[in-house]
Amino acid sequence: MTEKNTAHISTQLIHHGYTPPPDFQAPQPGIFKASTVFFPNVAAMRQRDWKDKSAYTYGTHGTPSSFTLEERLCSLEGGKHCVLTPSGLMALAVASFAVLKSGDHILLPDNSYGPNKVLAEGELTSFGISHAYYDAMDPQDLAAKIQPNTRLVWLEAPGSVSMEFPDLIGLIKVCQSRGVLTALDNTWGAGIAFKPFDLLGDGSLSVDLTAHALTKYPSGGGDVLMGSVMTCNDELALKLKMTMSRLGVCVGPNDIESILRSLPTISLRYAAQDHSARELAQWWKGQKACVQVLHPAVEGSPGHGHWQALCAPQGVTGHAAGLFSVMLHPSLKQDQVDSFCDSLSLFKLGYSWGGPSSLVVPYNIASMRSNWPSQLQQGYLVRFSTGFEDPQDLILDLTKAVKQCLNF
Repeated sequence: MTEKNTAHISTQLIHHGYTPPPDFQAPQPGIFKASTVFFPNVAAMRQRDWKDKSAYTYGTHGTPSSFTLEERLCSLEGGKHCVLTPSGLMALAVASFAVLKSGDHILLPDNSYGPNKVLAEGELTSFGISHAYYDAMDPQDLAAKIQPNTRLVWLEAPGSVSMEFPDLIGLIKVCQSRGVLTALDNTWGAGIAFKPFDLLGDGSLSVDLTAHALTKYPSGGGDVLMGSVMTCNDELALKLKMTMSRLGVCVGPNDIESILRSLPTISLRYAAQDHSARELAQWWKGQKACVQVLHPAVEGSPGHGHWQALCAPQGVTGHAAGLFSVMLHPSLKQDQVDSFCDSLSLFKLGYSWGGPSSLVVPYNIASMRSNWPSQLQQGYLVRFSTGFEDPQDLILDLTKAVKQCLNF
């Protein structure tokens, strides 16, 4: 006869002895929510080390859920080590914080993601880390700006908003010849357009770090903020993990669940939005109001040859995401461009990309660059992100707005 449990019901519920059988399997992995992690004994509490993912110590250092997502992201991008951050911008910050110290110098492309430039001008400068901007379309300009104390060079392919595709291989070779670390914002490529840790396909050329805004394509829903930093270098991985630990940076389990659920369909979604973007970009080439289409896969776009060499070699179609910009005629007025964006019904005004809804944003490119880029025509830049609407419906929406606001 089983001895009756005389403990209070609240105690019984907290210390209940039932453990479910361990052989449950389903399409989605289980999600573990924990700050406190139990240890079987004091010896385990003293000996466990979370840094190699062989054990659990505290929620900020990882759970089965976060480890699972990190490993799947490594498969996606080709990295060996991955850490998760609560936003894409935090991924950029963690990468810089992990390898830079006071007295170091950092180089960023002039067409890089605006908040990364603001981070360099703000926090990094206040920490005694200097910075400069280089022309991403000119590896020799990068080479000329590397200083003896340059510790890190940020790369972006393509450039933010203006969509120029750089000679990524050439830029990395310049950095490697000078012994400078490279960090790539890989949000656009997403591990699908090209492999940042095996750029030539033979294992001979790699970036040192990637940062990825999982907010975009890995999420796919426009409803999760998360980022990741990845490397194949064990020493850099430890620096990333220790920086994360000291800053207390971690992500919530519900957000991890959302990314894990969406990740298996990323290649399908990426391809669908890529197809729509190319169709819309080609449509814009026939519009009198448009003086330039900025899309890496479109012939004539700045850096198209570099995109083709890296992402579409030997005549394959290649991948190019669902993002592109157009330069509208300089004879227009800003209020006409704004009215055009306002009059669109299927394209919503909003930042980010990679979600189900198509988006549009007008940008003042002159305010975002040190000088007007020589590869850009003069005019008004408008960026589009394609969602999952039918491309013919999107073209009809654009046609109506152009006729209403941009007629010549």
